[in-house]
Amino acid sequence: MAPQYGVPEAALTGLREDLAGEVYVPGDPGYDEARIVHNGMIDRRPAVIAQCATQADVSNAVLFARETELPIAVRGGGHSVAGTSVVEGGLVVDLRRMHAVVVDPEGMTVRVEGGAAMSHLDRACGPFHVATTGGRVSTTGVGGFTLGGGSGWLERKFGLACDNLLAADLITAEGKHVHTDAEEHPELFWALHGGGGNFGVATSLTLRVHELPVMSFALLLFLPESAPEVMRTFRDLGATAPDEVGGGVIYFPAPPEPFVPEHLVGELVCGVMVTYAGPVDGVHEFAAPLLALKPEVQIVTDVPYADLQCMIDDPPGLRNYWSAEYLTAFPDEAVDVFCRRGGQIPMPTTTQHVLFMMGGAVAAGPSEYPLAWRTAPWVVHPFGTWEDPADDERVRQWVRDVRADAQPWSMDAVYLNFIGSEGEQRVVAGFGADNYRRLAAVKAAYDPDNVFRLNHNITPAR
Repeated sequence: MAPQYGVPEAALTGLREDLAGEVYVPGDPGYDEARIVHNGMIDRRPAVIAQCATQADVSNAVLFARETELPIAVRGGGHSVAGTSVVEGGLVVDLRRMHAVVVDPEGMTVRVEGGAAMSHLDRACGPFHVATTGGRVSTTGVGGFTLGGGSGWLERKFGLACDNLLAADLITAEGKHVHTDAEEHPELFWALHGGGGNFGVATSLTLRVHELPVMSFALLLFLPESAPEVMRTFRDLGATAPDEVGGGVIYFPAPPEPFVPEHLVGELVCGVMVTYAGPVDGVHEFAAPLLALKPEVQIVTDVPYADLQCMIDDPPGLRNYWSAEYLTAFPDEAVDVFCRRGGQIPMPTTTQHVLFMMGGAVAAGPSEYPLAWRTAPWVVHPFGTWEDPADDERVRQWVRDVRADAQPWSMDAVYLNFIGSEGEQRVVAGFGADNYRRLAAVKAAYDPDNVFRLNHNITPAR
């Protein structure tokens, strides 16, 4: 089929010849599959999808888009809940073919290509008994996750993902390759510690890894009427938790899993997830007061870290709407508000109402990076997922109501990977005003025309 959106046939032929990967346009076999993204609410038709296989492919795709005046979306390995990894009538630089991972156990580093998902990273590191902070599911893309900050189960022990970033390779808006680390392009390197995909297409990242011989966790399910006591207990334990501990409290409809009793399937429960970067004895010690509250379901066990990452994968294709508020405190009044709203989760959906524990190595980490939320001890994360478009408004309104509930304790700063498009003010709040101004200067140096603008965008300084 002839290309649409006015893309010249000769230019398209040249792109096909230049790429080691594949090029798709509307009508091509595989085009519709290639344009589908994680969030089922997003239905966009790019003019061209360039599935890049090499760094040179990425450069050629960017130059093609500039020459044909097509807007560019960059697709790494994962979610992009806001749908910014696909663009109507533009070009998608799709990195998913570039997912190689090379572990250096002697140097305690790992090199990850820009299209790798967390499963690629975790499975490669597992045989060496090392890990670095990943997300909380296996389907998250390593690139976008890391460049946006990177919050996950191991963060209280090993810091945020970006705290472990040692080097990066980018293709700029001019199609040029730039290597950056603490010595080369240091301002750009600083900006990549939270500034996201604003400065180029990350074709590889080098990350620090840490010894992780064993991982363990506890998953406890309680009836909703027990939730206030459970949350207060978890909160109080969190105040003195060792850095090895991560986790949170989650309201959610119990799934049809083998470990869930039949009478609870589909019913609202209050779950506690405790992760521990070490043997299971540490989980038992930390969670003893929670176990004493007699959960309906309790699982306490060792687990390979890569397997833990797969446990709560959210399936692709659901409709998604997320947000978050980072809190300065979580007093009893906040517990009551959280539980009340948790009891109002839209049913029947797969929506989750989450409180994550922060602190540890996150709060103690490098304060100079553009992450204004680092010191928050708690984060409320309403995670709307559902199937029926008829539920769109009620789920989105519930998410907005959760945000409003948290305002009395909010520090206003927010981890941008946890939210969709919520306006420029929220973007600035994510970085902090002073950091935003510095980021805008870096943006002006590396992307003055704002070519990479389909993201939590930083406007180039003028």
